[in-house]
Formats: sequence, structure tokens, C-alpha cells
Amino acid sequence: MSRIGKKPVVIPSSVSVSITEGQLKVKGPKGELTSPVNPNIKVVIENNEITFTRDNDLKENRSLHGLTRALVQNNIIGVTEGFKKVLDIVGVGYKAEMKGENLLLTIGYSHPIYFMPPEGITLATNTPTQIVISGIDKQLVGQISAKIRSFREPEPYKGKGIKYSTEIIRRKAGKTAGK
Repeated sequence: MSRIGKKPVVIPSSVSVSITEGQLKVKGPKGELTSPVNPNIKVVIENNEITFTRDNDLKENRSLHGLTRALVQNNIIGVTEGFKKVLDIVGVGYKAEMKGENLLLTIGYSHPIYFMPPEGITLATNTPTQIVISGIDKQLVGQISAKIRSFREPEPYKGKGIKYSTEIIRRKAGKTAGK
């Protein structure tokens, strides 16, 4: 039995959950999200809890059991609290600024980079060296933060680039002097 899959998901009072045609819809104060539910996973909503069970122990069903529960849990957290990732920009002259809804990055290339966020994602720059990505969809927030980080990944010698605020860059020693 999946340790994660057998835990029930508690539904807060401000959230409504409904199941229709293989889709589980979660509606809350911050918005609305849907998750696909495999037909082999049975979803039961009762007493402000969602429980997930599976019919058999096939490998595919075992893997989908915990996954489905985790996706629904993330949707409930997203529509109540939301998700946030913070990126730090390290390097002399590297900076980020907001131009309306778009992000303007100056990160050492011969041209500035304009990034237009997709719908549902909010970008903010608290300081010129910090970007805050927030939204209700955990997967989309992570994907957008990885995309922005990929514009200039941190290098191991001086640590210059865009990194997650919790990320630790392993530094390498540079060349040593000759004789």
C-alpha cells in the first residue's frame, strides 16, 4: 500500500471539490485548478476528506496512487495559500526589473532579455537582484522559475548567474599560479 496514497486529504472550509469525468476540480479563494484522475484510482469525498484507493497492485496503479493524492493535495494548497519561489541574481552588473507585467533581465549578454510570464504567474522584483515567482499551480511556478534560471545558470568559479535562494553553489578552485 502506498504510504502517501493511503493518507486522506483534508478539505478546508473555504475550498470546494468536485469530480466529473476523470477530472477532479478544486475551487478556492485564489482560483480554480483541475487534476486528471486515472480510472483505476477510486476517489471518495466524505466528511471534508478525500480518500484514494486502487483496485489492484499492478505497478502502474501503485505509482498512480500516491501521485494522484499528491497532485490533489498540491491543488488544495495552491488555491488556499499559493506557491512562491525566489531567485537570486549574483554578478556585477546583473539585475532584473519589471516593465509592466514583463521581466527585463540584464545578465551579461550583449542584449537584455524580456520574459513575459504566462497567465496565472505573477513576477515581482523586491530588489534588483531578487525575483519572486508566485502562482497557484505548483508545477507551473517551478517550470517558470527553472526557465528564468536557465537564462544564466550559476557557474562554479565565482557563482555568477541566477540561482534559487535556497540553492548552494559548490565552488571550484581556480587555476593556481605557475612556479
